[in-house]
Amino acid sequence: QVHLVESGGGLVQAGGSLRLSCAASGSIFSINSMGWYRQAPGKQRELVAVSGGSTVYADSVKGRFTISRDNAKNTVYLQMNSLKPEDTAVYYCNAGGTRWGNLPFNSWGQGTQVTVSS
Repeated sequence: QVHLVESGGGLVQAGGSLRLSCAASGSIFSINSMGWYRQAPGKQRELVAVSGGSTVYADSVKGRFTISRDNAKNTVYLQMNSLKPEDTAVYYCNAGGTRWGNLPFNSWGQGTQVTVSS
C-alpha cells in the first residue's frame, strides 16, 4: 500500500500564505505524478496543481500557488500565496505511480483544511 500524509493547513487571513506538504510512503517503486486537489463545501473536488511530466495549475491559482517536489523524499509541496476566501477548502494530496511488483497505484491523502478569512 501507498500512504500519503498531508500537513500545513490552517486558518489565515486573506492575502496571507500557507505551505502544504504531503509525504508518500510504502512500497513505492516509482512516482509518476503528485498533485493537489481541493473540495469546498457543496462543490466537487477540483484540481489545484499537479506535477508529473509537466506541471499544470488551475486557472484560479496561477501566479499565486506553486507546486514543487522533493523526489528523494517522495514529497510534494504547495506554496500558496495571496490567499483569497474562495481558496477555503479541504486540500487533498494525490500520487500515482508503480509499486514494487509492477503494480500501479493511485492514492489520496486524508485531506487538510485551509480556511481563509476575509
